[in-house]
Amino acid sequence: MIIEKSIPQTIQMHYDLYVPERKNTDESLPLLIALHGYEGNKESMMSLARKINEENFIIASVQAPNGFFMRDEADPKKARVGFGWMMIYKAHETIALHHRTIQAVIEETAAEYPVNQQKIFLLAFSQSVALNYRFTFTYPNTIRGVIAVCGGIPGDWQEEKYHQSDTDILIVAGESDDIYPIERARSFKDMLSMRAHSVEFQSYAAGHVFMRESLPRINQWLLERLK
Repeated sequence: MIIEKSIPQTIQMHYDLYVPERKNTDESLPLLIALHGYEGNKESMMSLARKINEENFIIASVQAPNGFFMRDEADPKKARVGFGWMMIYKAHETIALHHRTIQAVIEETAAEYPVNQQKIFLLAFSQSVALNYRFTFTYPNTIRGVIAVCGGIPGDWQEEKYHQSDTDILIVAGESDDIYPIERARSFKDMLSMRAHSVEFQSYAAGHVFMRESLPRINQWLLERLK
């Protein structure tokens, strides 16, 4: 007889935190939590988030838990480490870990800095997009806005476990994205409108990348929600 067993363990989830310099250190600031895509890391995502807006936001860039070696195409003998979020095997464990991580980042940052709890935003690229949707609509009215770049919606989106939330969503899509083709990406707007306060769709002449052309629009969208 074979019985599958499990042992609860605690792992360290790493993230970089950026706090803009300001004269009034008691003034509350919005929080932008950024999640990289498959094969990315917290440093690359922090760089992108700061290019969006490094003056008005505290930024937390979170690194995925699953690290692996990757080959450098320019130098096949050189390996680097990439990170991924989602595990197909027992996916519910990955989802629960993501939920706990986002909650902990919010709580830890707010305990150390004056975070405006009404202005918390999630930014994600590719693999982490659906995870952010899951969190946002599992804990309604926690997240003010979600920016989703080249990502999909949860496969179980139609289930009743997700709730209405006073959350705005900005979908950013690549018109030649081979992972999320543009017509499929457009369909996400109506699906998300079932539960979100508002959904905006923007597309760019690009593939499955975090297009730099989108950064000014993302910043404008964020600033509109700080008013």
